[in-house]
Amino acid sequence: MKICVFCGANSSLDPEVERIAKKMMADFKRDQVDLVYGGAAIGIMGTLASELMSIGGEVTGVIPQHLMTKEVAHPGLTHLHVVKDMHERKHLMYKLSDAFLILPGGMGTLDELFEIVTWRQLGLHAKPIALLNINNYFDHLLLFLDHTVSQGLVKEVDRQLIFSSSNWDDVKKHLLGN
Repeated sequence: MKICVFCGANSSLDPEVERIAKKMMADFKRDQVDLVYGGAAIGIMGTLASELMSIGGEVTGVIPQHLMTKEVAHPGLTHLHVVKDMHERKHLMYKLSDAFLILPGGMGTLDELFEIVTWRQLGLHAKPIALLNINNYFDHLLLFLDHTVSQGLVKEVDRQLIFSSSNWDDVKKHLLGN
């Protein structure tokens, strides 16, 4: 199984994010799950890839050419796909993955979350999507999404496409389907 993780190219100021990221990668290795991610050596992305590779796991990075020229690509990945742009990046990450996990991140992470949810809403895929809400990072976003439902602009069934929990084991069960 391959899980795509959308997360920050910056490091979190919350040390719990890095601790959980490392625990997740140990579970990926144990459960024979491969990581698909944005290909960077920096931030939370770099932590995930470095950790999984250090214990012998498989890591596939997908990075746009313009970020390659900024030298942020992670060296030594199992597979590195260099693509034309961000749109091609998201499409290839989608094609390579069986499920999607969202960790704390910035604008790019939110863009990836909403695009993959929209594709699911439109029936373009049926892959699980889960948000790991480390130390309540996504609480305000989840409240906003509930507000969109209360205003009639998002259907409850579509809001439920995003599974969320602060517990990694619950998120893992959702993504792995057990």
